[in-house]
Amino acid sequence: LVFSLTLACRCVFQLFYSFFKSLVGKDVVVELKNDLSICGTLHSVDQYLNIKLTDISVTDPEKYPHMLSVKNCFIRGSVVRYVQLPADEVDTQLLQDAARKEAMQQKQ
Repeated sequence: LVFSLTLACRCVFQLFYSFFKSLVGKDVVVELKNDLSICGTLHSVDQYLNIKLTDISVTDPEKYPHMLSVKNCFIRGSVVRYVQLPADEVDTQLLQDAARKEAMQQKQ
């Protein structure tokens, strides 16, 4: 049971990893667990869902003035709460089909 759960988690991460790779070059907003929200262009993502952003800005510069001089950043995947994606870039049908396919493979 532990092995299959770990395998299922790995498959879900792979699905998100593949999805985020398709959004490289698009503008996203990353909300961190410490409530800091960073807007920027997705430069890269790795298999741990670590994110590199370029041309960043913070949504609340008065609260985080030290971030005004930062232009690029690396965000560890474990500190990400949400990633807001451009709605016109998300093919929800394709994403749902991929999730269903993964679920069917897990049942076999």
